[in-house]
Amino acid sequence: MPDPGVYLVGAGPGDPGLMSVRALELIAAADVILYDRLIPSSALDGARPDAELLFVGKVGGGQSVPQDRTTELMIAKAKAGRTVVRLKGGDPFVFGRGGEEALALRAAGIAYEVVPGVTAGVAAAAYAGIPVTHRGLATAVAFVTGHTRADGPGTGDSGAAVVYDGVSGGPGVRAGDAEPGEAHPPAAHATADPEAGLDWPGLAAFPGTLVFYMGVSQLPEIAASLIAAGRPAEEPAAVVERGTLPDQRTITGALATIAETAKAAGVRAPAITIVGAVAGLANELAWLPDAPLAGRTVAVTRARASASGLARRLEALGARVIQAPAIRTVPLPGPAPDLGQYDLLCLTSPVGVDCLFARLCSGGLDARALAGARIAAIGKGTAQALAANGVLADVVPERAVAEGLVDALADLKPPVRRALIARASEGREVLPDALRARGTSVDVLALYETVADAPPAGVMQEASAADYVTFTSASTVRFFLDALAEAGVAGEATGTRHGPDADASADADEARGASGAAIPGLSPGTRIVSIGPITSTALREHGLKPDVEAAEHDIDGLVGALLDDAASRQTP
Repeated sequence: MPDPGVYLVGAGPGDPGLMSVRALELIAAADVILYDRLIPSSALDGARPDAELLFVGKVGGGQSVPQDRTTELMIAKAKAGRTVVRLKGGDPFVFGRGGEEALALRAAGIAYEVVPGVTAGVAAAAYAGIPVTHRGLATAVAFVTGHTRADGPGTGDSGAAVVYDGVSGGPGVRAGDAEPGEAHPPAAHATADPEAGLDWPGLAAFPGTLVFYMGVSQLPEIAASLIAAGRPAEEPAAVVERGTLPDQRTITGALATIAETAKAAGVRAPAITIVGAVAGLANELAWLPDAPLAGRTVAVTRARASASGLARRLEALGARVIQAPAIRTVPLPGPAPDLGQYDLLCLTSPVGVDCLFARLCSGGLDARALAGARIAAIGKGTAQALAANGVLADVVPERAVAEGLVDALADLKPPVRRALIARASEGREVLPDALRARGTSVDVLALYETVADAPPAGVMQEASAADYVTFTSASTVRFFLDALAEAGVAGEATGTRHGPDADASADADEARGASGAAIPGLSPGTRIVSIGPITSTALREHGLKPDVEAAEHDIDGLVGALLDDAASRQTP
């Protein structure tokens, strides 16, 4: 366990595979995580269930948490004896305000550690096939951005400083292209005076590659200022949008035309702009493969702890994944169960498997405690979780729902005398009722409960406008709609639309009851994907019609159904 204090951690540019081992270790151990928007979608998956996750960024150009407030939270949590991770996209000391936060922590007498991250200026360029340095083309690279300072002169847009190669300047940066702690675009009309803005003559004469962070909205002024200061108009340039993410795009052209080309392509932040001869290598060295879900946005509503596998698969297929966890699972306290009295043990989700083994471990037991019973898993995901703990399931039905398990157990020989069903606290009674009807004595062990988890309003706004929203249980339907209503997301009434894992869903689907909340709107183009009939029934009960339903009621089936639907429709 790390010592109490604050860890300024860089999460990298977006691809979760670029996160450092140290970053992942600290996330797993943290008591409190303060995070920005531009972190990898799965960055928080490894956080402890009881960790306090605080969003301190900005989404979609809306209101953001002031930097002063973020600093106050860090200091207050650390002084309370908690281990705090301040998680930032990219590198905390590259246009990330990490230096300011470190100074504040030092002034408060709080110990801190800096964990560098891969910065977008290098990574996004590399993923686009652009080496920022290259023998014979560029022997130096400059990273350029504008950076708003809360303590700068004036208010609003005027309190800004510009950073270039270690030199800070004055006002002139327009806010709105980045969230606090991230890069803002360079001043549009800066002069060579470092107190007034960027040194355009110095940049124009720089003998190497220029990389501009977060300058999309001011790209015309950047290009014009460089050309006016002497940079060749025909010099290669490239804009890399959402670098290292599955839906990355690279737009290339000459410095004189790159702004117009990017505008025509609809490029939006986050993006970096690369100016220099190396930008001309983009087409020659491009290496990212085409992916079947490229250009698609998919919202995942299941519990964050269970969502990582689905999110990674979708991202590997090219989708931009919005993690909007509507639920989370909370282990329930209790002693290790006495499994020796049962001849059948039924497990209905991977979460249940994890919770069962946690209880066994707390009682000094391991997989040998299951030796006397036949083991039934409701689906492949649950069977895989058992196998990870050294146990092979005896019964795995073809259909990953309670009804499928009932059918699979019908011909079990010898007949079951006493069964234990380990599941969530709330559940459908299909399996226990069916076993009792066959003369089996049945006990139900509640290992965990499913509760609501409300993502930030901006995340819900993004999720409501996604190309696809996936639902893996009835509880995700109910709590997702509650979160939309709480966030005040508006749109077309969902009732007028036409058009944890399934194993976990077979258990989590057992949660019942309508929320009674008014149904908010989803984008008219959003397609609803259901993992199976039970989840689809819950959708219809809430006024939603599933557009896609998986034929096989597990994650493999859900991904396959989504791929088939995407292939049958024109690329957006």
